[in-house]
Amino acid sequence: MAVSRVTLPGPTSATLGSEDYSLYSSLTEEELIELAIEHSLADANRSSVQAVANKTPTVPSAPGQASGQHCPPRQQMVPPPAYPPSENLEGATQSSFVTRNGQRMVAWRRYDGTLVLPQPEEEVNPMIKVIMTGDVKTLKELVKSDPDSLTKPSKEGWLALHEAAYYGQTECLDVLLRIQPGMINKRTLREQTPLLLAVARDKLPCVRYLLEKGADPDIANRDRETPLYKACERENVRAVELLLQYGSEVNKSCIQGWTALHEAVCRNNLQICQILVDAGAKVSIPNMYGITPLFVAAQSGRVEALRFLIKNGADVNSQAGDGATALYEACKNAHEEVVKVLLSQNADANIAAKGGLLPLHIAAQRGNDRIVSMLIPVTSRARVRRSGISPLHLAAERNKNDVLETLIEAGFDVNATLSPDRSKMYEDRRSTVLYFAVCNNNIDATAMLLEAGAYPNLDTFNPLLVAVRQGCIKTVTMLVEHGANVNSCIPTHPTSFPATIMFCMKYLPMLKYLLDNGCDAESCFQCEYGSRPHPPLKMFRSQRDDLRYTSDTSSITKVQFCEMVSTPSVYRWAGPIIDVLLDYVGNVQLCARLIEHLDSYEDWSVIKEKSVPPRPLMQLCRMKIHKILGIKRLKLVDTLPLPGRLIKYLKHEERATKLT
Repeated sequence: MAVSRVTLPGPTSATLGSEDYSLYSSLTEEELIELAIEHSLADANRSSVQAVANKTPTVPSAPGQASGQHCPPRQQMVPPPAYPPSENLEGATQSSFVTRNGQRMVAWRRYDGTLVLPQPEEEVNPMIKVIMTGDVKTLKELVKSDPDSLTKPSKEGWLALHEAAYYGQTECLDVLLRIQPGMINKRTLREQTPLLLAVARDKLPCVRYLLEKGADPDIANRDRETPLYKACERENVRAVELLLQYGSEVNKSCIQGWTALHEAVCRNNLQICQILVDAGAKVSIPNMYGITPLFVAAQSGRVEALRFLIKNGADVNSQAGDGATALYEACKNAHEEVVKVLLSQNADANIAAKGGLLPLHIAAQRGNDRIVSMLIPVTSRARVRRSGISPLHLAAERNKNDVLETLIEAGFDVNATLSPDRSKMYEDRRSTVLYFAVCNNNIDATAMLLEAGAYPNLDTFNPLLVAVRQGCIKTVTMLVEHGANVNSCIPTHPTSFPATIMFCMKYLPMLKYLLDNGCDAESCFQCEYGSRPHPPLKMFRSQRDDLRYTSDTSSITKVQFCEMVSTPSVYRWAGPIIDVLLDYVGNVQLCARLIEHLDSYEDWSVIKEKSVPPRPLMQLCRMKIHKILGIKRLKLVDTLPLPGRLIKYLKHEERATKLT
């Protein structure tokens, strides 16, 4: 088997030969090539770092170029990489390597790190090398010896004229255009003219020369970007002035409908904005998504550009294709100063996007308290109600407690419910703000809402069930103290006993707390089979699915306590659960299945004896007193002039130490 031989380029170029083959014998040819590329790219990066370490001189910044940016000497520049015609690899890292057959290959790594299939390296045209260095004399000699080289394109369709414009070689441009002036508007495969390349590279002398020689300033590239658009993108003020001076169309749009003004506004360049408007640029022209320059300014937080556009007549209430206004977008992106400016110019805060949300909704969702405070006075409560969702819902859903507090203080209804259409968007058919807070286990928001008057029994699925399932005793306590129904059930998963018991079977202190507050324990012992044999157990859905809504409840039968306590996840707790429940009932009869559970474990025999009627008179008296007083009065038993032992007895606290 032949040994693959891969040359790794770099300062210490290495060749993998037979001595290294044992290390790489498992690699395929493609993997070896990729390994070579990895080494090549690593060497390229090391070279770049070394160049910086050697204090490469800096040059004055060109318009649109970052200050202090390193500019390699002209003689070190390389021609544009030989990109595959099918893909634009601008910004990709290029590297070269040699295959075992001696073929020089070139590969690219995209910005996201992925590799592109290597291709044979294109030999650099001698004329391009001369253009790169600006050697006019040699260029003239090459043109005389080989005139056809002027019209020979590269793989990307680049001619010598494009190269001269790209590298800013004005004298070379002059030589080439004197020979063939008709090439001045020739395009590459990406529809780039020499003028567009010169503008994109900030080569102002070349731009001026090409315009003077008659270059068309409105020929766009494949993305329909004109030289004027590129000049605004580069923030090159002088190039913008030159192009407009030579008749460039100021309102021409790119493939997505953006104009030069969109681009200037996006960069907050007021000088260019003023030049464009003076040249006839329309301040409210939309792109293909209905986005105007004003919308761009609001979206990106360009306050100066926003004021400029408003001053020049831009409509502050214009809407994008999705119905969003500039105010909506500013709220979405938390641009406070933009919101302030728009509201000062009478921007309408009651224009909803297609989704029905107002700027106040999106501000509450994003959690910007200051913007919410600005919007509350100018937002119609009727429009909020018409939207089918309160900003309170969105603040609670995203745990934005500061915004929630601000909205409550402003008087928004804490018992507002979602419209049926919006409620259907949630699997559990949630409706109230309180449900959102409890579902997120947000104790502070739950307390805030309950103190403000939120009623805990409005949802299809009671928030108490969610809190019990989460095991958060603090939330459960708050909900119960504010009137939550401790006997609530799940409409789509009916049980013969309270569903709250089903969710806290493994957490006996919480079960006891619910029973102390009126949870119906007696229903757990009402079995339709009694002492008769029970049918085989059915498979139950996971408790995680118990709060899911389903419209088809016709085939669902009620689940009994003895069936639920027999499930694999609970049956080991059956004895202690029954023991606690027996403290809250009088004379009851255990069904055959519950007796079977108590017989399965020797230590549970005491619990079985405890259940045998008649129950002790003390227990029956306690149940009678509870029935007469009621839950509300029992909560005040500590204030009665009764012996402490009797109070503990009435509150079932004589077994508290044992349970904890």
